[in-house]
Amino acid sequence: MEKALSRNPNMLRTMIGLGLVLIIVLSFAVHKNTMDSEYYRYETTNDGVILALEQPDDNTSEWYVTTSGAYTWINLTVFNAPVDTELVLTSSSTIWYHSPLLGEDSGDSFNCEEYEEVSESCEGGYRHSISIENGDMTMRGRISFELPIEGVGYVQSANPEEAEAHIQEMINDTAAITTWTISIENEEGELVSSSGIDVELEVVEHEFLNVEEFQLDPFQETLYSLATLIGCFGLMIVVPMMAYFAGVWKAKLDEEVRLETPPPNE
Repeated sequence: MEKALSRNPNMLRTMIGLGLVLIIVLSFAVHKNTMDSEYYRYETTNDGVILALEQPDDNTSEWYVTTSGAYTWINLTVFNAPVDTELVLTSSSTIWYHSPLLGEDSGDSFNCEEYEEVSESCEGGYRHSISIENGDMTMRGRISFELPIEGVGYVQSANPEEAEAHIQEMINDTAAITTWTISIENEEGELVSSSGIDVELEVVEHEFLNVEEFQLDPFQETLYSLATLIGCFGLMIVVPMMAYFAGVWKAKLDEEVRLETPPPNE
């Protein structure tokens, strides 16, 4: 390093100049990508809706309702049902997913989705059932995995109009006309009497609200990027300079020792 600087005294100036140029160029790139990310944040409704059920026969425990919206959750609750019977929920045209783990009180909120895929513990089908161990039971299920489960999602698009069109298409593709049939059956598969039984079917509906370009704070991100780049290039410059000055200091120390040491007697 010492020999290189002695041959080219402008090397240090050149290194510092190149470092500053790279810092400016990379900071501009980070700033530009922050301002124009091509990602859009959208919101949908995320409201629970209690469906109005129809009962063909007042004496039998069978109800149905027809829906046409875009839903993520479906929750069926029965009150005062006979013990040791089976609660059945059937869809006419929509595959939905159920797991006994849905709705359990635990540290992690299980929702049948793991790493953007359906969990193995969730079973998909048109018909699901649970055993009624006491008078009040709830069966929970997932319908759509494409819609944002919390009402907020992100898409990548060229402009807001294209992003909104994509979101609307996703919601329309998820919506389907479906008839849901609820029944309570005994061990022989026969419908039990509906006397004293109350049933409630709730779905979580999603409708498009708004979309906006996803942006970070450009000033803050630029400061972070500048600090990182300055730190990296600082290390690239400081470490060689430390080696250089250590070499200069050692050379001076050796020279002082040599001058203080008398020459050997002949």
